[in-house]
Amino acid sequence: MAESENSSGALSALSTESRSFPPSEEFAAQANATAEWYDRADADREAFWSEQAERLSWAKKWDTVLDWQPPFAKWFVGGELNVAYNCVDRHVEAGNGDRVAIHWEGEPGDSRTITYADLQRAVSKAANALAELGVGKGDRVAIQLPMIPEAVISMLACARVGALHSVVFGGFSPGALKARIEDAEAKLLITSDGQYRRGKPAPMKENTDQAVEGTSIEHVLVVRRTETEVPWTEGRDLWWHDVVDAASDQHTPQAFDSEHPLFILYTSGTTGKPKGILHTSGGYLTQAAYTHDVTFDHKPGESVYWCTADIGWVTGHTYIVYGPLANGATEVVYEGTPNTPHEGRHWEIVQKYGVSIYYTAPTLIRTFMKWGDDIPAQYDLSSLKVLGTVGEPINPEAWMWFREKIGGGRCPIVDTWWQTETGATMIAPLPGVTATKPGSAMRPVPGISAIVVDDSGTQVGNGEGGYLVIDKPWPSMLRGIWGDTERYKETYWSRFAEQGYYFAGDGAKYDDDGAIWLLGRVDDVMNVSGHRISTTEVESALVSHPTVAEAAVVGAADETTGQGIVAFVILRGGTAADDDAKGDEAIKALRDHVSKEIGPIAKPRQIMVVEELPKTRSGKIMRRLLRDVAENREVGDVSTLADTSVMDMITSGMSESKEE
Repeated sequence: MAESENSSGALSALSTESRSFPPSEEFAAQANATAEWYDRADADREAFWSEQAERLSWAKKWDTVLDWQPPFAKWFVGGELNVAYNCVDRHVEAGNGDRVAIHWEGEPGDSRTITYADLQRAVSKAANALAELGVGKGDRVAIQLPMIPEAVISMLACARVGALHSVVFGGFSPGALKARIEDAEAKLLITSDGQYRRGKPAPMKENTDQAVEGTSIEHVLVVRRTETEVPWTEGRDLWWHDVVDAASDQHTPQAFDSEHPLFILYTSGTTGKPKGILHTSGGYLTQAAYTHDVTFDHKPGESVYWCTADIGWVTGHTYIVYGPLANGATEVVYEGTPNTPHEGRHWEIVQKYGVSIYYTAPTLIRTFMKWGDDIPAQYDLSSLKVLGTVGEPINPEAWMWFREKIGGGRCPIVDTWWQTETGATMIAPLPGVTATKPGSAMRPVPGISAIVVDDSGTQVGNGEGGYLVIDKPWPSMLRGIWGDTERYKETYWSRFAEQGYYFAGDGAKYDDDGAIWLLGRVDDVMNVSGHRISTTEVESALVSHPTVAEAAVVGAADETTGQGIVAFVILRGGTAADDDAKGDEAIKALRDHVSKEIGPIAKPRQIMVVEELPKTRSGKIMRRLLRDVAENREVGDVSTLADTSVMDMITSGMSESKEE
């Protein structure tokens, strides 16, 4: 175990993982991609991406694969295509109109089956309705909807008419929606009367009414979902069923330039002003379709694919809407929460539809672990062939649980690293090629180049950590921040400007074999006695203990060491300490366990047992709030938390927590 700081001052690489799982011979024999793809891509990157672009239907072929004027890229220059045509019409024209595109499952138990022919009619109607409302090429449409088919249809209808969509997560506040509407100067908002949350209708239209007040919004198109009474502004507000259902189901899509903007997706910025990440059409759709095909080993007409993300995040854009539908996938879309009406809901859905590819977030996997092995054991999960994770680094124990309890020990796991800004998967194993290690995203997918560097921008060696950068342009890369070119340069390209590297703030390390391990945000690095230690590694060590279901770690100011490690842990069911003596023993055991796993330097100063961790509605842990508690500060803004009461419980418990 390395305990000395890297000479670069980047990141100490402390933990090791020796387990490795090669694909079965049967899986490898039928896989969509082979090891030769890496060599082919390295030999001629532009020829490789040109080949991937041939997956799409182009109205006009491109003249130039890549025009790179750092940090600005144009891909498939001169090419023209329609994104919605690629996701819908061409499958119908190929004779696959009867293939199911979407098995939609509503939270209350209602369901809809939508074929590609159904989808073509629905998207055409919505496109005609948009045109009738004056929405066309270059206009911006804000969308705040629950996970209902109309969310997918709305996005595709925008793409069809050349309008940019800005999808805002359904849990965001009126203020967050308003800021996004104002920044994009959207002229139309598509929303619903309400949404289901944990079995009950919750308001949506009332919130969006607050958000559109005094903005550029001309019309609000409202989908009826919960059938609750909603406030109404005549002339501005229109029912979807009145406007869209009445429109013609015939619509001829127009081809747009490869670099025509497809969508803006806002991601939170450190300044508090959200950043509008801009993605365009040809390059984005190429990488979305390619990565969906090779990382999930998707077989059109055979696979049943389910990505559990929300449409409001980039994962929902790329791996629910654009990638799968471009590939003619049959997919599951689920509206609700994983424990409504019971904790086996996901496995019930896998069983019902025979899901073969299941793509979800590590935070959800750890929640399933916490609920207990007996729940998935009640369902037939034998249809599963590939499992995927996204959103944050997955700790090895959660990876192993996912493999054994959900995948029956037979499914390759693809741990994917990418971001809103990268548009599509960048680092991931190929399921028929890669011998995977629990917790590692392994290596960049063929055609992508990413390296780990030190402070000076020099690539570090095996067994060392540093900053993850992308050193060559890629087709689905962001084309800027909406309306703010300088912020784009400053945010992503200034740290390693001399080298021309893209850097978005993640730390990573190479293990002794050269596999890449993500270490979370560099902002979350703790500096303990001169060692720069990633919160991810300490959290993984804690969760590898059999009593721990989930952990969050922060660095708190410490007079002696600079920062001390403070851990907040949720114990697995049945292991809660009943009395103080047992509690002291359990905490000492955990501290010793971390010391043994990654070295004494990483031993937490303090461990607090909690019932729940502060998370956003997308499942990300808000470490900033835990740092406030650890340093006895007033807790900051909690408005983005899924459950704001969590911080009250943690704060009140902190004063009673044990310290060795």
